[in-house]
Amino acid sequence: MKNENLTREEAAHRSELLTVESYHVHLDLTHAKDETRESYPTVTTVRFDAKAGAETFIDYIHHSIDSVRLNGTHLNLAEVIDGSRIKLPNLAKHNELTIHGRSYYSRSGEGLHRYIDPSDQRVYLYTQYEPADCRRVFPNFEQPDLKAVFNFRVTAPKEWVVSSNGVLDTEVPDPTDSGITKRVFAPTERISTYITAILAGEYFTATDTYRPKSTVNSGDVPLVAYCRYSLKPHFDYDNIFRVTKNGLDFFQDLFDYPYPYPKYEQAFVPEYNIGAMENPGMVTFTEDYIFVSGATEDDLEGRTNTICHEMAHMWFGDLVTMKWWDDLWLKESFADFMGTLGAIEANGFKDAWVTFDNQRKAWAYQQDQLPTTHPIVADIAHLEAASQNFDGITYAKGASTLKQLVAYVGFDTFIEAARVYFKRHEWANTTLNDFLSVLNEVSGRDMQAWSRAWLQTSGLSTLGTRRIYSTDGQLTDLYLTQQLPEGIPAGVGRPHVVKLETFRQHENRLVSTGVLSLEYPSEPITEHRVELTDEHKSKWVKPTCSCSTPKTTPTQKWHSLTTMGCRLQSLVYPPSNPRYLAG
Repeated sequence: MKNENLTREEAAHRSELLTVESYHVHLDLTHAKDETRESYPTVTTVRFDAKAGAETFIDYIHHSIDSVRLNGTHLNLAEVIDGSRIKLPNLAKHNELTIHGRSYYSRSGEGLHRYIDPSDQRVYLYTQYEPADCRRVFPNFEQPDLKAVFNFRVTAPKEWVVSSNGVLDTEVPDPTDSGITKRVFAPTERISTYITAILAGEYFTATDTYRPKSTVNSGDVPLVAYCRYSLKPHFDYDNIFRVTKNGLDFFQDLFDYPYPYPKYEQAFVPEYNIGAMENPGMVTFTEDYIFVSGATEDDLEGRTNTICHEMAHMWFGDLVTMKWWDDLWLKESFADFMGTLGAIEANGFKDAWVTFDNQRKAWAYQQDQLPTTHPIVADIAHLEAASQNFDGITYAKGASTLKQLVAYVGFDTFIEAARVYFKRHEWANTTLNDFLSVLNEVSGRDMQAWSRAWLQTSGLSTLGTRRIYSTDGQLTDLYLTQQLPEGIPAGVGRPHVVKLETFRQHENRLVSTGVLSLEYPSEPITEHRVELTDEHKSKWVKPTCSCSTPKTTPTQKWHSLTTMGCRLQSLVYPPSNPRYLAG
C-alpha cells in the first residue's frame, strides 16, 4: 500500500506536534472462523493533544475505511485517505479522532495472524507488530516514541480465550447472540504501539500464580500459558511457570525495580515468524518451544534463555523504550545478555555462557567478516531499514559487545547504571546517549569514546601477545598486541578488558595456575606493555617445546590470552609458541 515507509524525519516531526493520551480499540472477531471472510470490523478512538492549527496523519494499512470523524466533524474520505495514511488537517489543542474500518486477517505473521489447525479445525489468532505492523490491525501513530494508554475491547465467540496486555475487566453478553461476548480489558500503562497485543481463539490454557521471594517485588502476579489444543499433551507448562517465577525473583532484585505490569502471560503460537516478542503482560513465543519429541538439556536451556530474554525486555524495551529504531540493537543486546545471565543465575544452567559463545558470538564473528557487515549502531532512516536490521550484527555482535562493556565498567557498576536508568526514564523514550550518560555518570569512564570505538565501527580486532624471556626462561616483559580492522577512523582505538591465564598439564588435562586481569587502552596503539609483578614473572616460565598441541609432560605450562567470554575479536598466537585457547 502507498506511503507505508515512514521515515525517521517524518516520525520526529510528528512527535514534536503530538502527545497521545489514549486509544480505545474495538475488534469484532465474531466471524473469524469463516475463512471466506478476509477482514474484520474495527472501531478506534484516539485522544491526543497537538499544536493548534497543525496538520499530521495517522497510519492504517486497511481493507477499507467507512468513516473518519475528527473533533465531531466527519472528514471527506476521498480527501483524507492517502494509501496507508489518513490526513488529519487543522488540529485543535485537544483532539478526539474516531475511525471505523475493516482490517485484514493475516497469513504472513504481520498484524493479526489467523491459523486454523488442520488436525481439529480449531481457530487461533494472535498479533505480531514489531517494528510497525500494529497499523495493520487498527489506526495509530505507528512510532515507538508516541506512547499512550490502550483500552482494548474484543467481540468473539463466548467459548474462546481472549486476552491482551491488560487484565480482563468485564465480559459483556451480546444482546442478539448468546454465543457471542465482548471482552473489555483494563487500561494499559503508557506503552508503545508495537508491543500491544491481542490473543483470541480456542487455546488450551494453564494458570498459576507467582508469589514473590524477591526483596523487591510488586506482589502476587497471575501467570497464564497458552498453546494449541493439539499440542496440550506435550505442553510442559510446569517448567515454563518455574522458569518464569525464578526469573521474576531474579530480575526484580537485580534491577531494584518491581515488575511493572499486572500479569505475566505467555502464548506459544503456530506459524510464528520470529522466536518471541516482549509484549508486556502477553509475551508470544514460537510453538517450536513446545518439544513434541521430548526435550534435551540444550532445548530446555534455549527456552529458558528466551523466556528470560523476553522478561528482561519488560524493563529494558517496554518500561524504557527506544525513541527510534536506530537503538534497536541496545534493547536486544541487553536482553540477550540478561537472557543468558537469567538462565545461569536464576535457573541453574551454569554453562549458558559457553552456549552464548558457541552460538551467538560465533554468529557475530561470521556476520562481521562478510561484506554486508555494518556498525552496531546503524543508520535507520526509515521503517524498511528497521525491518532489515534484525540481523547477526544487531543481536549477536551487539550482545557480545555489551558483554565486553560489562567487563569494561564492571558488573556491579553496569547493574547500578541500569537501576538508575530505569528509575530516571520509566515510561519514557530514550536514545543511546541517555544510556551512555548514565554509564558515564556511574562508572566515571568516557563512554562516548567507548561508543565511537565499538558501536560506530565494524569488523574484528586481532589480539595477541608478545613475550620476552630471560636466558633462564623467566618472563621479563609482556606486551598485548592489537591489529584494528580496516576502516577504523584515525585516532580511534578499541579498549579491551582481557585476562591472561596460565595452565599446567596434569594427567592429560590442563589445570589453571594463575590469571592476570589486563586492560588494553583506548588509544589507537598496536602494542601495550603489561606491568608484571615478580610473582607473575616467576610463575610464567618459558614453555619447553614449540608444539601446537599439549604434550603430557607434567610440568608443561601454557599461556592463554582470553577475555573470559567478554571478547569480540580474533586471538592470534605466534607459531613458535605453544597455545591453548580457553574461551
